[in-house]
Amino acid sequence: QVQLVESGGGLVQAGGSLRLSCAASRLTFSAYAWGWFRQAPGKEREFVGVVSRSGGSTSYADSVKGRFTISRDNAKKMVYLQMNSLKSEDTAVYYCAASPILGLSTDSARYNYWGQGTQVTVSS
Repeated sequence: QVQLVESGGGLVQAGGSLRLSCAASRLTFSAYAWGWFRQAPGKEREFVGVVSRSGGSTSYADSVKGRFTISRDNAKKMVYLQMNSLKSEDTAVYYCAASPILGLSTDSARYNYWGQGTQVTVSS
């Protein structure tokens, strides 16, 4: 059925960059807002950012604002998270998720579908 697959994680030095990708299949891509969440070892899952259904609005957590950028490609059914100026505290498993709501939500409970996650490790 609905499938979301993240890729692009890996090991990177502090100050470096990484781009995560999320490929969606078997769903109407444009009918969902797309969010990124992360979970670090021993910590709760936290919101990272989201792009609206229209692609015209974005929202980011304060901890990543100015460093991370979300974008989407409706034709390819792909969503991306460009991460720059990475810090050791960015180390986490990153998940993409889909929400059917019209606006922007930071609440994981509003997201219906989730990917398997991809590991990002930033060395200091």
